[in-house]
Amino acid sequence: MRGNKFKIRLLIGVAIVAFAYFKKCSNQEENQYTGRTQTISMSTEDEVALGFANRDAMAQQHGGLYPDPGAQARVDFIGEKLVNMSMAKESDYRFEFHLLADNRAINAFALPGGQIFITNALYSKLDDDQLAGVLGHEIGHVLGRHSAERIAESDFWKTVSTGASVGADMGGMVNGIGQQTLLKNGRDDELESDELGVVLMLYAGYEPEAMIEVMKILKAAAGPNRTPEFQSTHPDPENRIQRIKDAIEKYRQ
Repeated sequence: MRGNKFKIRLLIGVAIVAFAYFKKCSNQEENQYTGRTQTISMSTEDEVALGFANRDAMAQQHGGLYPDPGAQARVDFIGEKLVNMSMAKESDYRFEFHLLADNRAINAFALPGGQIFITNALYSKLDDDQLAGVLGHEIGHVLGRHSAERIAESDFWKTVSTGASVGADMGGMVNGIGQQTLLKNGRDDELESDELGVVLMLYAGYEPEAMIEVMKILKAAAGPNRTPEFQSTHPDPENRIQRIKDAIEKYRQ
């Protein structure tokens, strides 16, 4: 009797895992901006809606918006120039740029669908070209559909883990594989966004070498106790600098 129950559980687990792989294969599509094939389980409209739904809460986590209309206007001008003078203008995304009041965390990030954020702690350190580099990088995350890809990959590994847990006591091992995969892809996303950022800067007439200076700012801000690259979702700034130089040489006419 116990053997039959195990066989049934095993068959159910295999079926769940097979379903996860079938769903992943059916959700493969090529990104028109990067040429890379991705697993995506949501439409661009869904991405835009998700970004809008989380926009205000994300701003509040960083102290709300920075109360300086002039500074916000500068962010808007540079961000909109990057969009309007590049392939980003033809996308279905609705780009909005938000300067956050956070004066402690040196950070910038993007929500799916076009919501771009930069903290005043980082903004205050940047000239126009460097600011364009940061915003271009974040626009690159949106065009690269990195959040949508992470969501689809996360759903995939959760389903596989469920199937493995039903079939046998393997859930922990599968979860570990999933985390490693997401970690590796996160690093690749940063490098891909750097390259897209270079392209956007060149279209808009900004000096892409400014992105190298941004990497130096980020490295200095992290200090000597920065997390080693292999433990981080972000590549080491030194490695990013070389990739940025390669992208500039590749795309500059």
